[in-house]
Amino acid sequence: MTGVTEHDLEVTGGRLRVRDHGGSGRLALCVPGLSANATSFDLLGERIATPERHVVSLDLRGRGFSEVTPPGTYGWPSHARDLLDVVRRLDGAPADLVGHSMGAYVVMAAAGIDGGAVRRIVLVDGLGQPEAAALPPIVAGLQRLGAVYPSADDYLERVRAIGVVDTNNRYWDRYYRYDLEPVDGGVRSRTNPGAVMEDVQWGADHGQRDLWARITQPTLLVCARRPLGDGGFIVSAEDRAEFLRSAPDARAVDVDANHYTVVATDATARHVAEFLDELGHGDPPQLRSQLG
Repeated sequence: MTGVTEHDLEVTGGRLRVRDHGGSGRLALCVPGLSANATSFDLLGERIATPERHVVSLDLRGRGFSEVTPPGTYGWPSHARDLLDVVRRLDGAPADLVGHSMGAYVVMAAAGIDGGAVRRIVLVDGLGQPEAAALPPIVAGLQRLGAVYPSADDYLERVRAIGVVDTNNRYWDRYYRYDLEPVDGGVRSRTNPGAVMEDVQWGADHGQRDLWARITQPTLLVCARRPLGDGGFIVSAEDRAEFLRSAPDARAVDVDANHYTVVATDATARHVAEFLDELGHGDPPQLRSQLG
């Protein structure tokens, strides 16, 4: 993949690996889900990086190549402060924040902490309490963490058997191989199980809807329309409707994909690009006068 570079940033919370997808101008910072990594945004980065938009994704602490920090240092507010530190380090404020799955909760938390640093928000199939029927594939995916597999191909076969992504797709093949580290006996995921479970517990102890009240930025909610498990959705119809009623400047679009594949789908990239290209609330007055 050409044009992508990686480097580490030291922020208050620890060392983070960032993946620069190119472009310049306004920053769009992309935030992965619960056990995901920065490469989940490779397709999106290819599609939306432009001379006017600089696209960067990152590994959250405890994932990918970012630092594994001690127990008690995770939770959505901790990750949110990391995002805001990255925005400052990259001189990107006000930035557009794009979050997938748990990354959507982290993005909302960041907007609540420092709304002035955030221009627009994209929530990719993450909003409120997931439906119970959608959880079995999520749990199955987490069970790979910490386990040792004889080879990368064996690991990919384990993922393929869950049935939610096509690991023969070059983006997903890259995504899962990026996540692997060599260990005695084979390979295992770089994602730290303790970090993931601490974030799971945070989500169980704190309501996702509590994040909605402090969002003032224009917001795009991207909903996956293919169910997981026994017909469940991560974004319920009830949460979607309530959010659109309560958020002052929010809209929703549907994409023909499941919760995993929605982040690496052409339709999502198109919707995100169109939304981020709009001018209005959150843009500097001089930018509106020049380009509006």
